[in-house]
Amino acid sequence: MTTAIGTEQVVRSYTTYAQPLWRRVLVTREASIVGLLLAVVAVSMAIVPNFDSPLTVTFLLREIAPILLIALPMTLVIVTEEIDLSVASVVGLSSVVTGLCVQAGWPFPAAMALAIVVGTLAGTINGALVTFVGLPSLAVTIGTLALFRGVAVGLLGTTAISGFPDAWTGLARTNIPGTPVPVIMIVFALLAIGFAVLLHFTPFGRSLYAIGLNKEAAAFSGINVGMTKFWLFVMSGTVAGFAGVYFTLLYNNARGDNATGMELQVIAAVLLGGVSIFGGRGALHGVIAGVLLIGTLASALRLAGVTSDIINVITGLLLIVSVVSASLLTWAHRKRIAAVGKRKGRLAARAAVP
Repeated sequence: MTTAIGTEQVVRSYTTYAQPLWRRVLVTREASIVGLLLAVVAVSMAIVPNFDSPLTVTFLLREIAPILLIALPMTLVIVTEEIDLSVASVVGLSSVVTGLCVQAGWPFPAAMALAIVVGTLAGTINGALVTFVGLPSLAVTIGTLALFRGVAVGLLGTTAISGFPDAWTGLARTNIPGTPVPVIMIVFALLAIGFAVLLHFTPFGRSLYAIGLNKEAAAFSGINVGMTKFWLFVMSGTVAGFAGVYFTLLYNNARGDNATGMELQVIAAVLLGGVSIFGGRGALHGVIAGVLLIGTLASALRLAGVTSDIINVITGLLLIVSVVSASLLTWAHRKRIAAVGKRKGRLAARAAVP
């Protein structure tokens, strides 16, 4: 677009929207992760024995269901340039609370409700320390990770509680009739739709991107940065509490060390799915593809006889690669824009010479 200011011609270009729609949709980091996921699935089905069996699909989806659930609010948290490392310990704490309540004779729905409330309170603590006290989320959630895990282990010790109601454990392991897909995927799909609408189609979601790009500018635009981040941490704790209940039912086991290390898998999947660790960028479909990619790789490697230690190494490498590649792509994009700007400036200068 060209506008005239006095006798000077000023050239303004909108390079993002100048690209065709297919290019803006397909030539993205999220689309590349989806493509990589499809490639890994195809290769695994071709070379890994029994990978294409319905039982493998069932166990894969059951195993990654807690990660899929927690990744939804974690995406929103990281978009605002924050992080929540305490989610796995909240899963363990809610698992212990569920076990203790059932052991005390509570009806399971009441035990589940209290476990989710405990997760919400844990998220509230994180949110209050980050937004009202002003502490960095990395330091806060490292501390509460140890705190919540310590409380969980302290409540239950080294023992485990099992023997949960068969109706509820059966529900956690039940598939949608006629498919290898677990019923928990219905809950995940409903939550994913809700979070996708919230992030991508509401003013609240757009405010998250604004906060991630520049929180000072967002505040001057009228966005309540502190309260927005506070509610994100509350949502993260609530979903982690629910994931802890599901984890307990799935394995029929309540322990203080349940889900140890899950925060690494969640954050690796979110960053691999295209969300920038520096905030302001990311899409939910890329995150879901990232979780499925990590889960598919782990499942295929286990079927191929690879040990869990090697799988953890690969997950860590994926986390490093996702962060480094995002930084390199951002640097290359900025260099390209700067080069285009300089070239246009030289052309404009030449055109101005009589």
